[in-house]
Amino acid sequence: MLQVHKFTFSPFQENTYLLWAENKDCAIIDPGCYEKNEENLLQKTIQEKDLNPKLLLNTHCHLDHVFGNQFVHRTYGLDPLIHPLEEIVLTSVPRAANMYGLNYTPSPKPKFYEDKEISLGGEKLKILFVPGHSPGHVAFYNKANGILLSGDVLFKQSIGRTDLPGGNMDQLMKSISEELMPLPDETKVYAGHMEDTSIGEEKRFNPFLRGM
Repeated sequence: MLQVHKFTFSPFQENTYLLWAENKDCAIIDPGCYEKNEENLLQKTIQEKDLNPKLLLNTHCHLDHVFGNQFVHRTYGLDPLIHPLEEIVLTSVPRAANMYGLNYTPSPKPKFYEDKEISLGGEKLKILFVPGHSPGHVAFYNKANGILLSGDVLFKQSIGRTDLPGGNMDQLMKSISEELMPLPDETKVYAGHMEDTSIGEEKRFNPFLRGM
């Protein structure tokens, strides 16, 4: 059985996740730790839960989701895994950080998802390609546990913004309609910002999804 622990980090209030299997193998997803105390909290939680970090996964590479990539790489020896179309987004992060007046330690060189599934401690994470918020955005779905990590595609009664470079509203709505809405209603959605939700709740109450 997979377990999830959520942190909310950085001035952007980004949700960082630890996802782990019964054997304690762990994925760190979208590490947004910006302050030293946030890095310490991430590391302390991993230690307290006796987890073995095996994967560093980025749903996408906007700056608030990759602030901690270098820290995770330095601490656990993990290279970030991203979709190839996100590489251009990752290379633009130093410029974006400068625009916001924020410090940023450049991410290590990424590796790319090579398949449509990732294995974590015997559990399978299906990689869903859901562009629109960014060109190479992915989400992670585990059918056995009814878990979706949606990044910045789907939020509680909202959806991802599309006014950043590489964003496209039509593409985003197509991604949600074709990849996320067919999932079972009881699927729990762990989003990149705000509260947890479910697919069924978003079908009923999300104003952006009416008519889907």
